[in-house]
Amino acid sequence: MSGNLLNLTLRVWRQPGPGAKGAFRNYKLSGVSTHMSFLEMLDVLNESLTQAGEEPVAFDHDCREGICGMCSLMINGQAHGPDKGTTTCQLHMRRFRDGDTIVIEPWRAAAFPVLRDLVVDRSAFDRIISAGGFVSVNTGNAPDGNAIPVPGHRQELAMDAASCIGCGACVAACKNASAMLFVSAKVSQLAILPQGTPERNARVVKMVAQMDKEGFGSCTNTSECEAACPAEISVSNIARLNREYVQAAMTADF
Repeated sequence: MSGNLLNLTLRVWRQPGPGAKGAFRNYKLSGVSTHMSFLEMLDVLNESLTQAGEEPVAFDHDCREGICGMCSLMINGQAHGPDKGTTTCQLHMRRFRDGDTIVIEPWRAAAFPVLRDLVVDRSAFDRIISAGGFVSVNTGNAPDGNAIPVPGHRQELAMDAASCIGCGACVAACKNASAMLFVSAKVSQLAILPQGTPERNARVVKMVAQMDKEGFGSCTNTSECEAACPAEISVSNIARLNREYVQAAMTADF
């Protein structure tokens, strides 16, 4: 076989629907180009399943450019696979060897119930953002960009936090299925900037309350979330979230 082609065994989680019993199924796939992305490899698998009259594997995807975070898969026990700071759609098959067995499964968290096969319901994240992820602004003409001076280092911190794509890898990687890294990033991106000040205290209290309501676990302080995050969000945001929450609880002016 050419060095650019792989013979693989795929061990894929199959589950027909929410609440249904799931199990791993093995599929043999040959002639996989090392130039393919991981999702392109799954496309090839699904094409072969369709041709054989079998149900294709359901998996989430959208932009395939590492931007949207939809491609949420556990690959050999690692969220988004073996590459650091990389989404599944940007992972390429050259990271694997001929003859490898690749285990592919969905995020495992009570707050992310499996909908079908590798697809999970991550609407819990949307509800957390809706609980407090907003700022009050005047509707009308766009304000002058220099009307509120913001120090450069604070701009950078806010942009680093805002780079979170909400994929849920932090939850999947955490043994307690904690959403602290996600919530802390969303709180930080607004709390750091003056535009986020008016709702600052109410925001953090409401978002943390919604996080707990959704059933996410507590932080383990092992930093697995940061290691798995494709946007490389820092756990320093979790420390900021804790400070914001304590401050809000002490002032209770919301």
